[in-house]
Amino acid sequence: MENKLDAKTDYGKIEKKAAVRKRVVSTVTYLFLSLWAIVVLFPFYWMVLTSVKSYGAYNAEYIPKFFTLSPTGQNYVDAFSAVPLGRYLLNTTIFTVVTTALMLIVITLAAFAFARLEFRGRNIVFVLFLSLMMIPNELVIITNFVTVTELNMRNTFSGLILPSVTSVFYIYLLKENFEQIPDSLYYAAKVDGTSDLKYLLKVMVPISKPTLITITILKVIECWNSYVWPRLITDDENYYLVSNGIQEIRENGFGRENIPAMMAAVVVISTPLIILFLIFRKKIMAGVSRGGMKG
Repeated sequence: MENKLDAKTDYGKIEKKAAVRKRVVSTVTYLFLSLWAIVVLFPFYWMVLTSVKSYGAYNAEYIPKFFTLSPTGQNYVDAFSAVPLGRYLLNTTIFTVVTTALMLIVITLAAFAFARLEFRGRNIVFVLFLSLMMIPNELVIITNFVTVTELNMRNTFSGLILPSVTSVFYIYLLKENFEQIPDSLYYAAKVDGTSDLKYLLKVMVPISKPTLITITILKVIECWNSYVWPRLITDDENYYLVSNGIQEIRENGFGRENIPAMMAAVVVISTPLIILFLIFRKKIMAGVSRGGMKG
């Protein structure tokens, strides 16, 4: 009887130690994550804070203040009045929507061909296709720039959009997702007389919806933040995107010294992407993890 009591006592002590250790580890983990969150979010806080400070108050701060008692919205008014920021946002929206839509069509058809269609040399073609990822992006930009210039497509939406309507990585990601769908569904659909295109639209696309949503969101972010290509291919203000429009704001808008107005413009430009990510963050993670699974 005494041995049993001693065993229960020892087991209880072990449980208490394990519980204490678990609480300590959990506390340290959450403390570290909280500190890391502060480090990551602080630049966004500083950006918003600076955007609501007046020009005079900002310049009068010899030591930066982490709050303001007299916020103002004048900087946002200046951001839209000093330069055509609304036009930049509209151009970026058109560029983003059209490019993403065309890319989804291209990569879906390409991924379906590599995943389901049988043709001679398919694997070799796919390997060669993947090898394009090894080519430095600078070489591709130079080639695209020469091609678009020779076709007289500079300062046009076509010149902005066409070089971005495909992606080797997204085709690979979607192909891996398509290959997880059982072959039996495809053969059953073919027996019923279903065409390849109908099978793709009715079966494969709905099943792969999480991955397609992830690709769409990532492409939207990529297009919205695109800088080098729009900067090269456009020198007409009517076709500026927000990325190269920021430089125009800095040089010819309210000047280099008006930091609060610059921050207001950056807040306006960044807000759509932040909202998009907050809404679809779970779908992004689900799509990426699904695309990386096999079997």
